Amino acid sequence: MSHTLPHTCIRVLDAQRSVRFYEALGFEVRGQLNFDSAYNVYLGLPGAGDQLELTVNVGRAEPYDLGDGYNHIALTVEDLDATLAALEADLGVQPEKPAFRPGGRDDLPRIAFVQDPDGYRVELIEGSDFRAPQDGPHPSQTAGSQA
Repeated sequence: MSHTLPHTCIRVLDAQRSVRFYEALGFEVRGQLNFDSAYNVYLGLPGAGDQLELTVNVGRAEPYDLGDGYNHIALTVEDLDATLAALEADLGVQPEKPAFRPGGRDDLPRIAFVQDPDGYRVELIEGSDFRAPQDGPHPSQTAGSQA
């Protein structure tokens, strides 16, 4: 059996504002699906599938409560500094803090976090070939611990 992850869905208040943000990160609008009281806008990166679904509930005026469970989506970018500069110049979006290497580790790419218009965090990872780190178990995961 083969599985795929077709897209990630996030709820947004203003589709045009959100589309501008994601277009600034290289996404392209691919399609739209309309319902009676909502619609979805589908976006994808060049050469890839429809990876992001923005859901708009028509008539909603209050921002969504992201809660404390949501963290971020991640996106690789060739030139992190140029991407951050373009986001600031074009949309006024600034990173949460300057670009850094997680844990100060030289073996990991530089990253930065920005927020989309609805407050969703987007991790920008420098380079096009991100590979999951291969650290061993965290000390909290040792035998007898409750991880």
